[in-house]
Amino acid sequence: MESGLSEIGSTKMFDGYNKRYKHNSETLGCSMTFSIYFPPSSHRSPVLYWLSGLTCTDENFIIKSGAQRAASTHGIALVVPDTSPRGLNIEGEADSYDFGVGAGFYLNATQEKWKNWRMYDYVVKELPKLLSENFPQLDTARASISGHSMGGHGALTIYLKNLDKYKSVSAFAPIANPINCPWGQKAFTNYLGDNKAAWEEYDATCLISKFNNLSATILIDQGENDQFYPDQLLPNKFEEACKKVNAPLLVRLQPGYDHSYYFIATFIEDHISHHVQALEL
Repeated sequence: MESGLSEIGSTKMFDGYNKRYKHNSETLGCSMTFSIYFPPSSHRSPVLYWLSGLTCTDENFIIKSGAQRAASTHGIALVVPDTSPRGLNIEGEADSYDFGVGAGFYLNATQEKWKNWRMYDYVVKELPKLLSENFPQLDTARASISGHSMGGHGALTIYLKNLDKYKSVSAFAPIANPINCPWGQKAFTNYLGDNKAAWEEYDATCLISKFNNLSATILIDQGENDQFYPDQLLPNKFEEACKKVNAPLLVRLQPGYDHSYYFIATFIEDHISHHVQALEL
């Protein structure tokens, strides 16, 4: 399958450009879109991957976060993939907001029905390769990763399993212990079956005990007024697991903030600064 990469949108912002692309994904077996913010830079730009949450596409972060201002200042490119395969018309794929379309959970599904749901391989392997082959202005060897909610889960797990590929990680309101929350249990049962050991491979709280040779502090922001904080997100479980292995972690509980992009827009500059430090810009 040829990648068939084509540009489908371009908008100037803070002297750089938001560009949107479409390509045929061999990993997912369908056409996919992703967005890149290219900063105005005379040098090759390191990359910050952003993984979005349930129901999102590649556009939510680009339109709502305001991250481009800091990315422009620091000369960092923002790469934003979609959240799941689309257009495959699998029965039941769009029946609920927390599973299927818009809810890929950044894992490689093992159940036959959902075999195209391989967002882990898409984000870790296919997309970086596509970027390095098509965008010489990006320094894909210098990369960090961040995300929100389901995407925060994705960022943490992908980082911990690929410490050689990413310089740093941060997350907003991540699903930090999915094997113990309703969202995670529903997704993992359907994508991975009943084998709980397979679930643990995509749970940051389980993974930190195995992969704790961290060079950069993990940054997590969590709104205290987030409706999903008590039952779905469980950052306290991740914090306990990090303490056990002395993994460097900064969890900031933000009074009054909820789960929305208003919260993300408020603190995104802090997160970009966090990654800039690790990328040694």
